[in-house]
Amino acid sequence: MATSGVVPGGGFMASATAVAGPEVQTGRNNFVIRRNPADPQRIPSNPSHRIQCAAGYEQSEHNVCQDIDECTSGTHNCRTDQVCINLRGSFTCQCLPGYQKRGEQCVDIDECTVPPYCHQRCVNTPGSFYCQCSPGFQLAANNYTCVDINECDASNQCAQQCYNILGSFICQCNQGYELSSDRLNCEDIDECRTSSYLCQYQCVNEPGKFSCMCPQGYEVVRSRTCQDINECETTNECREDEMCWNYHGGFRCYPRNPCQDHYVLTSENRCVCPVSNTMCRELPQSIVYKYMSIRSDRSVPSDIFQIQATMIYANTINTFRIKSGNENGEFYLRQTSPVSAMLVLVKSLSGPREYIVDLEMLTVSSIGTFRTSSVLRLTIIVGPFSF
Repeated sequence: MATSGVVPGGGFMASATAVAGPEVQTGRNNFVIRRNPADPQRIPSNPSHRIQCAAGYEQSEHNVCQDIDECTSGTHNCRTDQVCINLRGSFTCQCLPGYQKRGEQCVDIDECTVPPYCHQRCVNTPGSFYCQCSPGFQLAANNYTCVDINECDASNQCAQQCYNILGSFICQCNQGYELSSDRLNCEDIDECRTSSYLCQYQCVNEPGKFSCMCPQGYEVVRSRTCQDINECETTNECREDEMCWNYHGGFRCYPRNPCQDHYVLTSENRCVCPVSNTMCRELPQSIVYKYMSIRSDRSVPSDIFQIQATMIYANTINTFRIKSGNENGEFYLRQTSPVSAMLVLVKSLSGPREYIVDLEMLTVSSIGTFRTSSVLRLTIIVGPFSF
């Protein structure tokens, strides 16, 4: 009589031909076994019947059903882009990490469309992804967050000053320089070209700055203007019988006794022709020597020198005139009072040049008893510059 039984949890079926008699009974796990009359508890090592196992199982050498590992044996039908996973009694085909199954095929998962998102840029790759940062940033240790790169510390490309900003940097230049077209290097600013009013005389460009120069006879004051050097106080080269006269841009030596023939020095720069000398009757009674300096291109008209009588006589009339040195009409003498007059510059003068102008005062008695004259010999030195 044929009987069969299901082994619980085993997943397979076993069957055998029952033998009538006391030797046949149903064993544990519903195996149908035949006992040996001599040893009713012993299971024959080589039973005369093979057991039948379910699909995915095979009989072992111990005559039990064991799982077939299709992945190892190569009996699976997974694609080359899939991974075989063995199961009890079967197997399954799974996609590689970063892929998902769509039908029987594995397609790439675009991780950039699903969280976690990258901080700035996400780049999908077959089966994976990676994060990128914008220029000026770099990935943090978590490969997700982007942190600012301090270009001023890492790779300072600025020629002079570097300022880090979020995601970038800017270069700046020291005073006197400007950024070149590459925005990295600095070029010197030629301040002397930008303005003609920086220096009173001459502008000299230097790296990152400029300086002002003055002509000979002048010195720089307050960095930009020129001031006359008084050589009579610093480097007096005149002889003992000479006096030093400083003018704008230089100096000159004049004799301490400027008196000409027939004249006698009575005081500093004053020469008198004695009345006892018959040669003095046709000459000015006195000549006073004065010196002055004016700048080139002085604005006109301009009052430049005042002449005034030193002695006043009763019942006299004084008149003033330019006796000599005004051949081109540069000057005009304007009488301001009965005893004084003002020399006026009416034409602009350019130096360096020297003018010697004789200013005469005629004194006449109102009753006609006497007539005399005195001269102020004015030496005017026009400096070479307008400062």
